[in-house]
Amino acid sequence: MTSSTNWIDLSRDADTGIETLRAHFKGHAYDPHWHPSYLVGLTEQGIQQFNCRKQKVQSTPGKVFLLEPGEMHDGESIRQDGFTYRMLYIDPEWLEQSLSGLFEQVPVGYIPGFDTTLSQDPQLAQAISDAFEILHYGEIRMVKQSAIDTLLATLTRHVAWRANTQQSGLNLTLAERAREYIHAHMYENIGLDDLSAVLDTDRFTLTRAFKQRFGQPPHTYLVQLKLTHARLLLAKGMLPIDVSTIVGFADQSHMGRWFRKAYRLTPSHYRKLCLQR
Repeated sequence: MTSSTNWIDLSRDADTGIETLRAHFKGHAYDPHWHPSYLVGLTEQGIQQFNCRKQKVQSTPGKVFLLEPGEMHDGESIRQDGFTYRMLYIDPEWLEQSLSGLFEQVPVGYIPGFDTTLSQDPQLAQAISDAFEILHYGEIRMVKQSAIDTLLATLTRHVAWRANTQQSGLNLTLAERAREYIHAHMYENIGLDDLSAVLDTDRFTLTRAFKQRFGQPPHTYLVQLKLTHARLLLAKGMLPIDVSTIVGFADQSHMGRWFRKAYRLTPSHYRKLCLQR
């Protein structure tokens, strides 16, 4: 994607499923949204400002930003020259399995997390940059695997093992139960009245609880969930018109409006970029 001020270059590694993205934005970049992936990125130029974990942070050149799956964030530039960054979108299951191989003992029922959103770690920044170049532009498998191993080994210094509440058997909160229902019925045209009836509460209590737990109302979460599934299907080569039907948007233009708002790409362009590599 290119414009007079902004551009995006995206690729997807077939072996690991890691998406690599390098982009430049001036002014407003992204509305609040989340990803099902771990985001590991590096600011190259300018000041990259975003809200995450109820804090406004600024990433400057050389700083690393680390986001967990589901963490709401936005993006904007506060300087006229904009900002440039490179980022890796890493599948949670792949990351958990890969990191487990680097630890002698991994706590049972725990998942990796990040204690901080920003880090000034030159070694990690270099590892991210190297892995990006090798994955984005393609290399022989051994070179690729070596770069990934170096990235993971460096990343472990920033990993904190956290209890996986979905596996721990703990009682789920109202918001967490609502999220589970949304995931189970994401392809349907569910309403707040359906959700509140299932959970035996009222719509206002449900929305307040959901926003407090996940930083967004249920309808925003549902749209983002549909978009993340749309990305997966588009990356496999499925046509946007078919994807919009499968994930439950009204039509292709409806999905396209939300897709552009969240990712600054059209579904067709995203599909093309994924298939080109």
